[in-house]
Parts: sequence; structure tokens; C-alpha cells
Amino acid sequence: MNKTRFAVLAGMILVAAVARLIPHPPNFSPIAAMALFGGAGFADRRAAFLMPLAGLFLSDLVLGFHPITPVVYGSFALIVCLGFWVRRRRSVWRIAGAAVMSAILFFVITNFGVWAMGHLYPQMPAGLVDCYVAAIPFFRNTLLSNLLYSALLFGGLAVAENRFVKMHEGAVAA
Repeated sequence: MNKTRFAVLAGMILVAAVARLIPHPPNFSPIAAMALFGGAGFADRRAAFLMPLAGLFLSDLVLGFHPITPVVYGSFALIVCLGFWVRRRRSVWRIAGAAVMSAILFFVITNFGVWAMGHLYPQMPAGLVDCYVAAIPFFRNTLLSNLLYSALLFGGLAVAENRFVKMHEGAVAA
């Protein structure tokens, strides 16, 4: 990957991570979009995982960690993998579909983690159902933020790629 493209992608993820520190409604944050964008944008798979998870980690240093942090990071690693699928043929519909899928993935995995690792719900099927039902009001914000921040990140990259030849993935490094 050329240096210019790498720097722009990393900078966009850093800006998104900082945006997580701005007051926002519950579950309305850029972190899933960062993971999706990283998977789709970085040619190097290590960077695709490292950059969004590093952004998440840096913002968590400010916001704090919680018992299900490993589950959250795992869900975002899987969302990076959805970004690999988007990368094959980037389109508005593919990005939107992956943003919706990432919201569902995050909802299913993290709420299972809350149930499995916590003490809020009984460790039985009814407790798991209660956990998912209690989380439904937060899903809307997760979905809307994934769509909005994905549009901003992918749209910003498309504008940069159209405006600057150096931003194209196959461009020779400067």
C-alpha cells in the first residue's frame, strides 16, 4: 500500500476514534464503521485489523474498559472481516449491507457476552432472551450510527480517491 493512502486511511480512523469521545446518544458511535472501513480500505490484513482496533483501544484508554471489552473487540475483529467482503467490490449497496450486518453482529455477540459473563440475567435460556429484549432499544442507534459513519468514511475515501491520484490503491508510493 502506498504511504499516502495508508496515512489518509489511518487519519480517518483516528478522527473517527476521537469522535467516539464526543458526547453522543447510547450506542451511537463510529467504532463498527471504523472496523468495516479498516477491513475494506487497508490492503495489508494486519493493518486492517490493527488500525481500527488501535483506534478503539486508544479511545477506551480515555473512556475506560469493562468486563465484556474482550467480547466487544472480538465482535469488531469480525466486522473487519465483513470489510474484506466489501473490499472485493465496493459499492453503496455492499457497504450499506455490511453496515447493517455489522450492527446485527455487534448486537448478537455483545449481548450474548453480557448474558454469559455478567450477573444481570439468569444463566438460562429465559435470561438470554431477557438480555436481548432489554437491548432492543439500543439497536436503533447502533444501526443508524453504522450507516452514518460508514457513509462518512467510505464517502470521504471515495472523494479522496477521485480527487488525488496518489490515493488509488494501485498508485506508486510517493
